[in-house]
Amino acid sequence: MNVHAPTEDKIDDIKDRLYEELEHVFDKFPKYPMKILLGEFSAKVGREDIFKPTIGNESLHEISNDNAVRVVNFATSKSLTAKSTMFPRRNIHKFTWTSPDGKIHNQIDHILLDRRRHSSILDVRSFRAADCDTDHYLVVAKVKERLAVSKQTVHSVYMTRFNLKKLNELEGKEQYRVEISNRFAALENLDTEVDVNTAWETIREDIKMSAKESLGYYGPKKHKPWFDEGCSKLLDQRKQAKLQWLQGPNELNWDNLNNIRRETNRHFRNKKREYLKDKIDELARNSKIKNIRDLYTGISDFKSGYQPSSNLVKDENGDLLADSHNILNRWRNYFSQLLNVHRVSDVRQTEIRRAQPLIPHPSPFEVESAFAKLKLYKSPASDQIPTEFIQAGGEIFCSKIQDLITYI
Repeated sequence: MNVHAPTEDKIDDIKDRLYEELEHVFDKFPKYPMKILLGEFSAKVGREDIFKPTIGNESLHEISNDNAVRVVNFATSKSLTAKSTMFPRRNIHKFTWTSPDGKIHNQIDHILLDRRRHSSILDVRSFRAADCDTDHYLVVAKVKERLAVSKQTVHSVYMTRFNLKKLNELEGKEQYRVEISNRFAALENLDTEVDVNTAWETIREDIKMSAKESLGYYGPKKHKPWFDEGCSKLLDQRKQAKLQWLQGPNELNWDNLNNIRRETNRHFRNKKREYLKDKIDELARNSKIKNIRDLYTGISDFKSGYQPSSNLVKDENGDLLADSHNILNRWRNYFSQLLNVHRVSDVRQTEIRRAQPLIPHPSPFEVESAFAKLKLYKSPASDQIPTEFIQAGGEIFCSKIQDLITYI
């Protein structure tokens, strides 16, 4: 859990509300997994003897302030320890905040951990050279945790995403047809000695290899597409200016750092505005030409922010479940209530009809019509062949599938 506490000069009511909410959320955590609280507690923890079982002997400060007393009381009530004040370090590696003039140094960012798992954190220190454009330093903890080996074997299938957008272009579609035609031309005609499964595996691999050669795959999605080489150079300049200020905290270096910060932030704002303007213009064009798919895709990119993936689920009371056995029971009960609407005796048995023994072979027109009726923009099955590949295959592809169906 990440915590951002009020500063020392805030009134007690604000602090009380924070710790009440913190306790309410903390109590909802599962009991067994390791719990870590970290963030800016605005607490200057001292080295008082009464606090040593919770905070240790290596704090930067001698006397605790009011926020520190609140942190220690909360940690004691929840069987937590402050690992950020338990490792012997030089003072420069204990600082977590420095005043703008470089004269005041405080240790106000802390890491709290379960007391029974206190040995899982091996070290905690601050890194002054990490450039985050803030007056706080980066606090890094080295964690060692024993993970239970899952007894259940999970079979995951890696699905490659082909660049289907190229099929909308005439050149890309024609290149795909030429590639797949050349590969199919090398195949021998199906005869009675060829296994159906082997023939289909060969056709499927030819389709995938043709798509790979002509279309390629989707590239990784950039978190910030507007971030270019100019932004990277400005970040390097800001980092060098900060290192100069850390090595010589004088007024000249501080003014130089502020100037580079302002220039960097201004450049970032302008680049982001240009990117957003281009995206909005693209959405307007898609709306004008009735390109609904790309329109909604662009809108969802704007609306969706950070979406962490989690395996946790909630029970009937809204509490989180982390144990795999409890999660499985929760899903079982949920689907049991959702799907078991009728009794088994109320469900009519579907009459099974067998195919007629003599069915005429499908004509090329029927195969082509069946391909045209397939829905687009659907996720492919385990064979990883989207509908777009089938419809863009051309006459040779239809002929090859017709021969396979006829042989079956």
